[in-house]
Amino acid sequence: MTATVVSETPVAPVTPPRKKGLGSGFAMFRNGKSLTGLAILGVFVLMAVFAPLLTRFEPLEKDFTALRQPPSGTHWLGTTHMGEDVFAQIVYGTRGVLIVGFAAGIIATVIAIAIGVTAGYVSGWKSESLSALTNVFLVIPGLPLMIIITSQQENPSLFLVAAVLAITGWAWGGRVLRAQTMSLRNRDFVQAARANGEPLWRIITVEMLPNLMAIIASSFVGTVTAAVLGLTTLAFIGVIPITNLNWGTILFWAQQNGAFPDFWWWYVPAGLAIALLGVALSLINFGIDEYVNPRLRSAGERARALRKRGMKASSSVTEVRAVRRPPTTTPPIPPADDDAVAVTLTKDEA
Repeated sequence: MTATVVSETPVAPVTPPRKKGLGSGFAMFRNGKSLTGLAILGVFVLMAVFAPLLTRFEPLEKDFTALRQPPSGTHWLGTTHMGEDVFAQIVYGTRGVLIVGFAAGIIATVIAIAIGVTAGYVSGWKSESLSALTNVFLVIPGLPLMIIITSQQENPSLFLVAAVLAITGWAWGGRVLRAQTMSLRNRDFVQAARANGEPLWRIITVEMLPNLMAIIASSFVGTVTAAVLGLTTLAFIGVIPITNLNWGTILFWAQQNGAFPDFWWWYVPAGLAIALLGVALSLINFGIDEYVNPRLRSAGERARALRKRGMKASSSVTEVRAVRRPPTTTPPIPPADDDAVAVTLTKDEA
């Protein structure tokens, strides 16, 4: 008679998948780099919105009794050669920088999405034509074109400058979106939507764009950074008139009136403002890149977990977990048959 022993292993209950909340779309901004960049950017936004409340002087208001004075209680960042308050010019100049930067970023991102995603989804001559158009804009020299267009206008508006910066800066984002869309168009959910007969606009907007949000956000931040640098460059070389007050025009007038290097309060604050805004946008971009790249994301999560335990992020730690094993039961030995006798003889006994 043979006894059969059946060992039952308890099965863990299956938990239903968690529904993504509204905050899941902003997961790319939850790391320390993105939060630091957003905090610095928020300070500049508040400066631009509440500029009249932060300073009691107008940016072009002249005080001939205080010419080229260093920082004081009346003029926090000193004055220019015409007695103009440098702090007021920095605060009011933030408006022009942010308007041009965000306007150029929005326009360039819309163009990159329209051309890049469409070129990645369709095939044949349509995809090749849109790809060729993107390659043409990639090799167009941006700065000379901006100088030619803006110099033809007596008083170019900020939106014209933003449009020129957007037209010369959308191709990089469009190229990346095209490559990512080509990898998404053969996924199962896209094929299922296509088999159900959904129109092209719904497949792109509903099925693909949510999976491209991190790349779109990174492209937007990069375009804003390039637009800010392009605006300050155009203002510093004198292409943009002084009526469009921004940080670049402050550096232009400081250079024209011999402020370097003696009158440091005239040009150092504007340079620091440009550097801080660039650092803020770069930190946001680094945080988005960490969210998009799986290797960077896993490394960041490991570093944060080590810091919570009081360890250094650079230390190599091997995690050892205690695994509880079920007790092993030895099956009973069946009784020996009466007719069979096992005899084991050693070599000497043989």
